[in-house]
Amino acid sequence: MLVAKELDVKENEHYHNHERVVYFEHEAAGLKAIISVHNTNLGPSLGGCRMNPYETQQHAIEDVLRLSRGMTYKSALAGLPLGGGKSVIIGNPRSDKTPALFEAMGEAVEYMGGSYITAEDVGTSEENMESISKNTKFVAGLPLSVLQARVENPVGGNPSPYTAFGVYCGLKAAVKYQLKRQDVAGLKVAVQGLGSVGYDLCRFLDDAGAALFVTDVNQEVLEKAKSEFSNVHVVGLDDIYDMPVDVYAPCALGATVNDETIERLKCKVIAGAANNQLQRHRHDQMLHDKGILYAPDYVINSGGVMCVGYEFFQLTENPMPYALNEENLKNHVSEIENVTMKIFDYAKQHNLPVGAAADQLAEEIFLSAGDMKHAANS
Repeated sequence: MLVAKELDVKENEHYHNHERVVYFEHEAAGLKAIISVHNTNLGPSLGGCRMNPYETQQHAIEDVLRLSRGMTYKSALAGLPLGGGKSVIIGNPRSDKTPALFEAMGEAVEYMGGSYITAEDVGTSEENMESISKNTKFVAGLPLSVLQARVENPVGGNPSPYTAFGVYCGLKAAVKYQLKRQDVAGLKVAVQGLGSVGYDLCRFLDDAGAALFVTDVNQEVLEKAKSEFSNVHVVGLDDIYDMPVDVYAPCALGATVNDETIERLKCKVIAGAANNQLQRHRHDQMLHDKGILYAPDYVINSGGVMCVGYEFFQLTENPMPYALNEENLKNHVSEIENVTMKIFDYAKQHNLPVGAAADQLAEEIFLSAGDMKHAANS
């Protein structure tokens, strides 16, 4: 039996006017999970389901609060009629996964009454989302075979290619703004992490004529990159920060932009796919002071949430003023270049570091939507 408990998180340092945070347990299924809804001014909250063996429940709460808030900002600047939410399952994704656990998670998502839509994230997969879908319709990131059985010509599926394309669009905007270049041909780009998104980003860059400096813990993927890309140099995990490159593209772990690495970086642009690249808020200002242009990660990596959002809309109801198809999804993702340029202009106009400028623009969008919603209900 699923047990739900509303959590009071107002005293938590990561609380930011979150609307609702609920802890769930299902003893028989082995489920311990938290769903956090940060803001629904623009629409139901959307955010992935992360599975991680958190040391304490408090660590899980802090993570879900931080991540759900980030999704509000991401969807707002992505131009989606969606709010921000997130869920975390406390458990080891290598040993604790069962269909029953994710079916119980589906019950938890359904308990939220449509205020939260889940999808795959770190530690979860398309197959896990299929298990969740047995008990709720508020789920996306489903296997393509499942989508094809439900709708004709489905959009969605694996979001990684769309994430990579969006990062490439944002990177091009940063190059245009900072280096006054209309393309990336001949530029040196350091790509840290060749997972599915990082590797796809390398493919875009290689096709456009950039020189790649890459690193990853996986030697096999590095060998594959050497054989597939025309101008690629493999460097050590720690050496990536010292490369004399034009662009540093973090596509692995977060917090790689910190006190130590900022001193070492020789690039003029930071534009990558990793979430939470800045270890602290003050690093936004440090990059600004050093003259390094930072393309905010949650802006340029939003192609994935666009993909997942389109999939969900196609399965339920289309709120967009046009058809949901691959062409329109790709056009939407390509708008990341224009949005990123708008943020750079706003930052310069107001003498702000770029991350702070992006936050302000996002807040204008979802807070004004909240004002309109409040006025309509009063």
